[in-house]
Amino acid sequence: MANSTTVLPAAPPPVAAGNGAPSTWWRALPILLLGAFLPILDAFIVNVALADIGKDLHASEAQLELTVSGYGVAYACTLVAGGRLGDRFGRRRLFLTGLVGFTVTSAACGLAPNVTSLIVFRILQGLTAALMSPQVLAAIQAGFDGADRQRAVGIFGLVAGSAGAIGQIAGGLLLQADLFGTGWRPLFLVNVPIGITAFLLALRLVPETKAPVAARIDIRGALALAATIALLLIPLTLGRAEDWPVWTWVALALVLPAAAAFALAQGRMERAGGTPLLPPSLLRLPAARLALGAMLIFAIAIGGFMFSLAMVLQVGHGFTPIRSGLAMTATAIGFFAVAVYAQPLVARFGAAVLVVGALLFGGGLAAFAAVAANAEGSLTLPETLAPLFVVGLGWGLVLVPLLGLALSALPVDRAGLAGGVLTTAMQIGLATGAAAVGSTLFAVIGDHPDDGDWRTGTLTVVAVLCGLSVVTAVICARLRRVIAAR
Repeated sequence: MANSTTVLPAAPPPVAAGNGAPSTWWRALPILLLGAFLPILDAFIVNVALADIGKDLHASEAQLELTVSGYGVAYACTLVAGGRLGDRFGRRRLFLTGLVGFTVTSAACGLAPNVTSLIVFRILQGLTAALMSPQVLAAIQAGFDGADRQRAVGIFGLVAGSAGAIGQIAGGLLLQADLFGTGWRPLFLVNVPIGITAFLLALRLVPETKAPVAARIDIRGALALAATIALLLIPLTLGRAEDWPVWTWVALALVLPAAAAFALAQGRMERAGGTPLLPPSLLRLPAARLALGAMLIFAIAIGGFMFSLAMVLQVGHGFTPIRSGLAMTATAIGFFAVAVYAQPLVARFGAAVLVVGALLFGGGLAAFAAVAANAEGSLTLPETLAPLFVVGLGWGLVLVPLLGLALSALPVDRAGLAGGVLTTAMQIGLATGAAAVGSTLFAVIGDHPDDGDWRTGTLTVVAVLCGLSVVTAVICARLRRVIAAR
């Protein structure tokens, strides 16, 4: 039978990284980084538009939750598999395929005639994002070397780490603009010109790379990992909207057994000489295990922070989407102010920077809670700026160097796996934080909250997030000792 594989236009010839990364890879890097930026942006940009989507499409609370969670669950469930597919069939090929799919499904979301089709298109958008996103770190690992790789990873961390905050800001601006009277739809349609431009440039600029040995795809492992993640995220996201029916508790009770069964099966496959989706030998590396653990816990804190802040400001204190976006701008400025210097700081002070960053993140949140608790009536925008700026400083000091440390602990010859594991840990954390912390907030404030209820809810959420910050600091302190002992 004839080979029907689609032939893409020729890429620039791959150039082995050596003393200084070739200019080919530096030209390709901005295009690749869009593949990391857009999926995270789209995970959060929709938050500020949920009320408008609900009114326009007559959507229930559960349907709005599915608009958010459908994307996040599909994205998180297939990231590792997407990375392995890139290792086997070529990262450029998978990046381009995912980019086309993401652009098409973004257009479909923006043109969705009803909430059911929007949910379906969001799920498909998450699947295409999972084909594209892990190829970015994989290409960086394969194409850069030495100090150039550290710089490229630092830039990746800057872009990926800021995408969530920028999503909230961009969402508020687009809603305020109400382009051509289209309301929330430009939040998705904006991806179309960006995606088309990125595709045309990627055809010319992005080189192809593959793993040295093409391993078989562990399909059963991919399905088992997807099922485990879905058992966690779906009930956490939908439980509150559905008043926690029995199935949500059954699903949550099955998470640990499913994870244990997945881990045992992966171990058996590796011992038998196979190529499991997530080799247990990777997690036996102390630095890798601690870095991934810190990434997961801190991402939970970030996801919980962004979702709960939007709710507290917009619902609890009457902020418009644009005012909420302006408040988040203070966080973004703090993030960028320190993230560009994160790698030099780590080079000088080591992983202690991560500990300081985690504590700053928690300290900024505590300051925000103090301001909110002592406010007479509703918060004003100026009152939020200083504490949220400190939150951004801590965010940048943790996330950017942590990505570099995590990648340095994972094998370069399995770059797709490394990218998939890291982005999966980040996405699971972001989605879990938004769902779990959001549910905590709504459980505390009740159905008809007054100012006192919102004050109590804010203090409760901040206490949870500060606890996660302390846990992150403890893990990073252990990571610091492991790295120093090398």
